[in-house]
Amino acid sequence: MISNSDVAKQISELMLDLFRRVDESVDMVKETCPPEEAAAYQKAAGRVAGPIVMDVLEPLYAKNPKLKPPNWDE
Repeated sequence: MISNSDVAKQISELMLDLFRRVDESVDMVKETCPPEEAAAYQKAAGRVAGPIVMDVLEPLYAKNPKLKPPNWDE
């Protein structure tokens, strides 16, 4: 994916931040919305978060394994 380690590090940080924000939004919706809405939102958020992990971060960490967070594979 990206071989420049400085750029890869910046991408990792940005994508992890995006992933966390999506995850936080799911928590917020679960706490404040009816279960049907929360389930629909969680499904939609998964369609955003999944590609961040599978299409961006996994290939990035395959090319730059030192950037992989310590608990990434758990």
